Amino acid sequence: MFTAMRAERMEGLHFFSDEATGLEAVVAIHNTRLGPALGGCRYLAYNSVEDAIADAMRLARGMSYKAALAGLDQGGGKAVILRQPHTADRAALFEAFGRCIESLRGGYITAMDSGTSSADMDCIAQHTAHVTSTTHAGDPSPHTALGVLAGIRSAVRARLGQDSLSGVRVTLQGLGNVGYALAQLLQAEGAELLVADLDQGKVRLAEEELGAQPLAPDAVYETPCDVFAPCGLGGSINQRSITQLRCAVVAGAANNQLGDPELADQLVIREILYAPDYVINAGGLLHVGLTHRGVGGGDIAGRVKGIGSRLDSIFEQSRAEGRSPSEVADQQAERLLYADAGF
Repeated sequence: MFTAMRAERMEGLHFFSDEATGLEAVVAIHNTRLGPALGGCRYLAYNSVEDAIADAMRLARGMSYKAALAGLDQGGGKAVILRQPHTADRAALFEAFGRCIESLRGGYITAMDSGTSSADMDCIAQHTAHVTSTTHAGDPSPHTALGVLAGIRSAVRARLGQDSLSGVRVTLQGLGNVGYALAQLLQAEGAELLVADLDQGKVRLAEEELGAQPLAPDAVYETPCDVFAPCGLGGSINQRSITQLRCAVVAGAANNQLGDPELADQLVIREILYAPDYVINAGGLLHVGLTHRGVGGGDIAGRVKGIGSRLDSIFEQSRAEGRSPSEVADQQAERLLYADAGF
């Protein structure tokens, strides 16, 4: 375990159990140099506890990098609650988790993530102030989508040489809260939408409301498009799927889109421009972090739109130095997180 923590440069791992509610949770804290760790709480079924720990650590690291490049005075953390086949009282489970968060004394601030909702955050908030994405704070999904839109504009400008998204063919993989909000924004920009989701009801809705073209989930990679936008769970680009891609740009909302970091170099070889996920999808983090600090909505939206400018600089440096955008982004983040370590 300690070897894995050192490999990820993890500051801490916290394990929580509550017999009364069946709670089993892991909180990973990656880096707090810039401020208290902030990151969402996932509520998912995992094949093993080891998988849950690995997911928490990987995501916590991404949150540190994301916060640093977004200019937030926050560190990176992540929580995962292992979802059991049957939960007698969901509200009680999240209240118990709220007590766990309170025990960390402000070292970690939690938020909504995959499998959790604002209602769950409300339950947590009954026992700690170190939570955001509550009903009062609002859903971060629209801000994530707004940031991804800004990032897609930047990538299209850098790779295709055009400022407008009108007529740009975008394949959206995943139509959850963020994916559907992004689809709406892209449709308003005049983009041509191709959409896929395991929930066919969401696909039909996008077809009826947005004029999107439906795709089978297993056809998203091989279908020709300008932009491939992964908006579901991570790891969608792997050794197999990367060979099927028929796009000029990969730019989406999902975390950990690359199943292996080395795939970033393969995308460069294939002349596919990749917008590093923790840069382009930082809008939700900006929303939850700044809302928690009392910043107004207009100021938050301005910060979110700045994601495009950050990507502009990453793409420019990538071209100038002949390195992948992922390598450039990692180095920029590490200079902020480990300034005293010689980066």
